[in-house]
Amino acid sequence: MAMADAEDGSDMGGGADHAAGAGGGGATPAAGGGTPAAGGGSKFGNIRFGKVQGSAIGFGDHNHIVNGRQAEAPCDPAYQELLEAVRQLAEDLRRVVPSPEVGALSDELDRTEDEIQRTGRAGAGRLARIRVMLQDASASVGMLASGVAVGQAVGALLGG
Repeated sequence: MAMADAEDGSDMGGGADHAAGAGGGGATPAAGGGTPAAGGGSKFGNIRFGKVQGSAIGFGDHNHIVNGRQAEAPCDPAYQELLEAVRQLAEDLRRVVPSPEVGALSDELDRTEDEIQRTGRAGAGRLARIRVMLQDASASVGMLASGVAVGQAVGALLGG
């Protein structure tokens, strides 16, 4: 739980440790952290953090805090179909003879799966790279039904 004391008497925190004189760290006004700048500003006393669990804290301006894994972004049926085909091909590639082309394709499939899970879609550049990598790895992928499925899904999304 985060707690803070304001010298102006406003309550910015709370809880059992909020009482005056409770132990804690932080800058004191004498240390320069609490003196307002000439011309205005807020004057704060000690800032203390008690036990914090399962939380995220950010300081400063323009923070974006993410605590824990976010749920998959919803995607349209075409990208859902591509996601399923990408997962199947990635699984099938674990059983083929390794080659630089297969390794590059496998890495790109992992990035594609991540992008679709996070955003609900895959960018046109990524889809174009997969198309080229499928062609480069065609000796290993050409006979896999999952490779054909990814190729078809990418073709449908890229328009050809």
